Amino acid sequence: MSNPQNYQPAQALAQMMVSIAALQQEQAAEHQRHLQDLQALTERQTQVLQNFLAQFGAAANPPPLDGLELSPEDHHHRMEEILMPGEEEPNTTQPQKESVNTSGQCEQEHEEAADVVQVLPSTSDTGKRKSDLQSDTIRLQSPAKRQRLSMPGSEESIILSDVKSIMTFVHERLNDQDKLSDFLKKKISDLDKRELVGVTGKTGAGKSSLINAIIEEKNLLPSGRINACTSVMIKVEANTRSTNYEAEIEFITKEEWKDELWSFRQFLDNNEDQDKEGDDDYRDAVEKLSALYGEEWKEKSSENLMENKYFKEIPEFLQSRRKILRCESANELSAQFVKYTRSDSKQGEGNEGKKWFWPLVKCVTVRVPNKSLLQHVTLVDFPGNGDCNKSRDQMWKGIVGDCSTVWIVTEINRAASEKEAWEILESVSSLIGNGGECQQIHFICTKSDLLDDSDDFSRAHIHDGIVMRNQQAKDGVREEFNKRSKINKHFTDGSFKVFTVSSKEFLKGKHLSPEETEIPKLQGFLQELNDCHSEIVNYVSGAYGILALIQGANSGGVDDKKGEVCSELERNMILQLANINKEMEETITAFEKCLNDGVEKSKRSYGEKLKNFLYHGKKGGAFPGLLKRVVKNGGVYKPRKGTLINLNMKLASCLTDSIDEKFRETFPNDSECGAFNGVIKSFSLNTDSLIEKYKNTELQLRFLKTEEEKIKAKLNRMIREQKKKLYSSLTETIVNIMEEGYKKAAEFIGKDTLYNMRETIKNHVHSKKDMFEQAKNTMLEKLRSLRRDILEILETTMKESFELSFRTDGSSLPDVSTELDMVKKRYDELPGTPDDEVSLTGFADQVETAEAWTQTGLTRGSAV
Repeated sequence: MSNPQNYQPAQALAQMMVSIAALQQEQAAEHQRHLQDLQALTERQTQVLQNFLAQFGAAANPPPLDGLELSPEDHHHRMEEILMPGEEEPNTTQPQKESVNTSGQCEQEHEEAADVVQVLPSTSDTGKRKSDLQSDTIRLQSPAKRQRLSMPGSEESIILSDVKSIMTFVHERLNDQDKLSDFLKKKISDLDKRELVGVTGKTGAGKSSLINAIIEEKNLLPSGRINACTSVMIKVEANTRSTNYEAEIEFITKEEWKDELWSFRQFLDNNEDQDKEGDDDYRDAVEKLSALYGEEWKEKSSENLMENKYFKEIPEFLQSRRKILRCESANELSAQFVKYTRSDSKQGEGNEGKKWFWPLVKCVTVRVPNKSLLQHVTLVDFPGNGDCNKSRDQMWKGIVGDCSTVWIVTEINRAASEKEAWEILESVSSLIGNGGECQQIHFICTKSDLLDDSDDFSRAHIHDGIVMRNQQAKDGVREEFNKRSKINKHFTDGSFKVFTVSSKEFLKGKHLSPEETEIPKLQGFLQELNDCHSEIVNYVSGAYGILALIQGANSGGVDDKKGEVCSELERNMILQLANINKEMEETITAFEKCLNDGVEKSKRSYGEKLKNFLYHGKKGGAFPGLLKRVVKNGGVYKPRKGTLINLNMKLASCLTDSIDEKFRETFPNDSECGAFNGVIKSFSLNTDSLIEKYKNTELQLRFLKTEEEKIKAKLNRMIREQKKKLYSSLTETIVNIMEEGYKKAAEFIGKDTLYNMRETIKNHVHSKKDMFEQAKNTMLEKLRSLRRDILEILETTMKESFELSFRTDGSSLPDVSTELDMVKKRYDELPGTPDDEVSLTGFADQVETAEAWTQTGLTRGSAV
């Protein structure tokens, strides 16, 4: 019989599993319609626990062993039994398949019910995933079993899973009694950065079909209807929690819909006598009202239309909650969520009594099971037309600015000369370029299998004709890109790629091979983007750093050298901070020079810009309704067809033009390049050489190396976010100053409305022409504030790291020598990493900023 102390981990796990089962049973009582599913999940977890106890020879009721401490040898044996690679578990019982709805119909759940069975958390709007403690079921499986259950190509994922299991075990052994343990427990967490790929293009270009083909789910996103189009943002990502197809529907608020109803009613009542043919606002209002209310809206007030009876099918909307659909197949899910995502100009024909809820939807997140391609990537399908809802518009701006890649989708026929596709790219170029994080633009020409007059040719001639035409299309698109100076300011030729794809041929292969459809090229790109090797290296090396700190604090033996080491570290830090300050000061000076030029050009040109906008050039006679919409919407209007109208950007254009080149040089979106000429990326305390000099401080210095890389990564992440605000501050200052003028202009009605609106806007701009100087000063102040924050975070974080590394009493910390050896061994097993050099980029993209350090309550120069 093994030492009873070996049962302590099993006891801890048993208690945790019992707690989970109790929580599920409580939720099952509350949600009767899901009782069977929850019971099945509880039974599965109980079976796993029994298998685990049987594996270790434990009794059905293991004795209470609270307070017993495992020796390093016991820890080693316990971890080897669970984590030793290559060993199969003696228990031959196959894991039970997760319970699903066997009725063949799609499940609908509130978000609380989703939380009960959730193992890994869902993706947030910012594109980040924060993992809690790993599932107990996963922790109990051997690497061999995890390999069978994990996604394809998961050799590195197994290593990551093993190390996370080790760190979870260490997390449980840290007490909550002191600040250091609490600090370390917070460190043992990770953030899974998801790459966002934005997919946009004109209505009917084939975005949904493209996504379906790439993820090889033919019937997932609704497509193919001539009169229908995607009307809300759809995110597509992997379902890492179950084998179900899921859709999470986020609604706008009741207040927002009430405001829209009031606006629709005011617009329709005040424009009864006007010609409505071709009026975008009229069509938009009628389309949304008819989708949700049928014909009833015509006889009802906006207050009546908010009655609960209209929302019986979607109580989540009234409760400000998200709706969750779960189905066994893509076909079922698509049929269920189509009414939340698609508008149809013929939605009344043959659909009497059917409601469409897309006007109330803010965003839909679709999760697809068994898709390794999407494990760390989210595809975002943007609607093909404009939207007047502010919350949807703000979400769109935020997410498109976070995309690392943007796909512009258009039909291959006249792709180079397709006006709308290039207008879309130009309209978002500043938002995704200097104002965002986009590194690559992919111009994707769809329906590349179509060839004119192909009926008279043989299959060989059709194939050769398609291939030749596709190459000509690529050449034409690239030539057009080089002519677009507005886009070239933000993106170089190397960041622009052209693809000619055919979803139909990829699925059927009549004339083209799969490779010639170029769908595999896009899949390969996503796989590279999805490559989690860097995440694994970051996590494993970060775990090594934390374990090194714990063990170093326990081992002691640095008292005689800690003062000398800390002095050298502080000297190195002062030199590095001086370099950063110098580089950033030079950058601010260069920006000030550029902006001064922009201010002067703005003052000279704003009059002509206003004239061209207000009078549409030499012909004059701007359409009153169009100008009315612009001033009512704060200087911005997106017609259903045509380009975005933005007077604020026109007024700020000389300022943004003046800094575009310098801005791209200072804040490159290329992740390989660092901001401010790489001065932050090159920040180093020279710990490697100090390790050679002070051998007995190696563990503490390795932790410092981890912290150094971590804080640099965090600063780079912070800079990426701040640079968007920096760039947009020029236009936002103009927006704020113009707000009063827009409000006055929007108040005019009746005779001479057009004349009064024009004169009001002109007079307001003339009286506020110092707004260009204000915009310059606002941006420079934000730059100086960024410099202060960077220097303060670096200094504060690293100084407190010195304190934590060298002035901590480790008496209350567990012995982690065995875990330290195991994690180091796992790191050495990672492909593509040197065995003789540990690159401690620990938690590089995963943990918090300097605030985490200050939350420990430590003061400079004080011992913990």
